[in-house]
Amino acid sequence: MGITIKSSSELDLMREAGRIVGLAKLEVANAIKPGVTTRSLDKIAEEVIRSENAIPSFKGYGDSQNPFPASICASINDEIVHGIPGTRIICDGDIISVDFGAIWKGLHADSAFTIGVGSISNEAAKLIDATRLSLEKGIEQSVIGNRIGDVCHAIQTYAENEGYTLVRHYVGHGIGYSMHEDPPVPNWGMEPGQGPLLKVGMAIAIEPMLNIGNYRTKVLSDGWTVSTDDGELSAHFEHTVLITTHGPEVTTRS
Repeated sequence: MGITIKSSSELDLMREAGRIVGLAKLEVANAIKPGVTTRSLDKIAEEVIRSENAIPSFKGYGDSQNPFPASICASINDEIVHGIPGTRIICDGDIISVDFGAIWKGLHADSAFTIGVGSISNEAAKLIDATRLSLEKGIEQSVIGNRIGDVCHAIQTYAENEGYTLVRHYVGHGIGYSMHEDPPVPNWGMEPGQGPLLKVGMAIAIEPMLNIGNYRTKVLSDGWTVSTDDGELSAHFEHTVLITTHGPEVTTRS
């Protein structure tokens, strides 16, 4: 597989997909409070996405033997990514990472945020802020002529300077007619100037995942939910970013 370069018309469709994801993010964020189930958040997101005549990217994604059953991923506390919404009730003091995807006329957008529920610890709040800012550091490097290593190095340097570890097994990705395209966009282990060249028309999903403890992960018995190996908190932020002549363009802001 090679890097996909989008035409101007395709990028316009990706912008619309990103706008729809941003709407869903806003509605879900406003609904998050103690006592709410993750299934209710999933229902809100799906209703928003479908009301805009788009398709949830995640629903049915993956292996036919165990397709993802929901429209969002909802991952709580030590859960990093791919949490399945259900009857679980979110509680005061939790942090929840919510991942969204939408398809508009064949083009994808993908985005995630982590938010505190009610009153959270200072430790949790600092983790969330650092993860969000590490994403912004990566976006700043997403310019024509830079390489994926520049994006990766900016994220890693910021996160580790703040005292956090980065999940290594799960990475960002190219995005377009498929949710996951080349190139991979890791958050750890690359130096500036390494990796694929960023060119006008590329689209990438950048998604740092920061842990308070070690970087190791485990997949739970549902076959989807990924949590920290040591039970410590994790946070996750993601945006879909277009590489343009005017600099990085984030399509999925709320």
